[in-house]
Amino acid sequence: MNFVKKNWKGLLLCLVIAAAGWYLGKLVPVVGGPVCAILLGMVVTHFLKDKTDLQPGITFTSKKILQYAVILLGFGMNLTVVLKTGKQSLPIILSTITTSLVIAYVLHRVMKIPGKISTLVGVGSSICGGSAIAATAPVIDADDEEVAQAISVIFLFNILAAVLFPAFGALIGFDTHSGEAFGIFAGTAVNDTSSVTAAASTWDSLYNLGNATLDKAVTVKLTRTLAIIPITLVLAVIRTKNLEEEEGNSVELRKIFPFFILYFVAASVITTVAVYFGVPAGIFSPLKTLSKFFIVMAMGAIGLNTNVVKLIKTGGKPIFMGACCWAGITCVSLVMQKILGIW
Repeated sequence: MNFVKKNWKGLLLCLVIAAAGWYLGKLVPVVGGPVCAILLGMVVTHFLKDKTDLQPGITFTSKKILQYAVILLGFGMNLTVVLKTGKQSLPIILSTITTSLVIAYVLHRVMKIPGKISTLVGVGSSICGGSAIAATAPVIDADDEEVAQAISVIFLFNILAAVLFPAFGALIGFDTHSGEAFGIFAGTAVNDTSSVTAAASTWDSLYNLGNATLDKAVTVKLTRTLAIIPITLVLAVIRTKNLEEEEGNSVELRKIFPFFILYFVAASVITTVAVYFGVPAGIFSPLKTLSKFFIVMAMGAIGLNTNVVKLIKTGGKPIFMGACCWAGITCVSLVMQKILGIW
């Protein structure tokens, strides 16, 4: 009862914003619910004079609900299917992830971009956009404004990719009679699932390929999502070492360790085993949908904790970093397809 009394007002506000963001995301899928919710949250908080009663629920949503969303994301992962059909693209995925993280690190050092923003932009660009940022933020203890900034950067290049990549794919000579090459390209070079879906669906529609491109792109994208596991674990170890250096004494890894990632893995294993023994994959669809809604809800809370003026003023360098990561991933994806003989 204490939890309800303390948090219900903030939770209710986040729920209302999430519902509106979800609806708007359905109307404009290339933008997506999470971005709509962040924008709505920033607008609402601009008009709130006092958030004292709301803040506990908002904080719970932006921290805990975000982790629950990542856990539920695991129920959309049939590891057998992902690993079987995604192994063809694995060298490309590893190359693009490495490229993005290296670019983010170099620019962090050269341009003095804050470390947490750099990490979130690098991870978001290389793995799976908002989901990767959601998983990484608690591990590196990023604040809500840093998360909002990273999401905003990823959103910008998601839109550009969804709009430009189908025409770009035709221009550089992808096979218009098959969705394989463009599907792999979209799955490895586009950040967020909504934009991957938009780009791949456009290619299918343009060349009457049914869902061939979309199926390929989504499978590759799910394979990329698995990189959340090693990335977050490595970041937890790095953060532990950094804290030890700052504080001058040992820090227990278990206090920082992202246990919610283990639950994400457990959810993936449950799904994989259940489907193997004949349980219809569709039974997990409500949990996948709930995961997406929780992400939208958490992004609404992050928007409520974000100063839009400060976000705009400090956005230049992260946007440049996002552009460099995006360009690097795009080039490496194309080069690797050439090397592997896919394109």
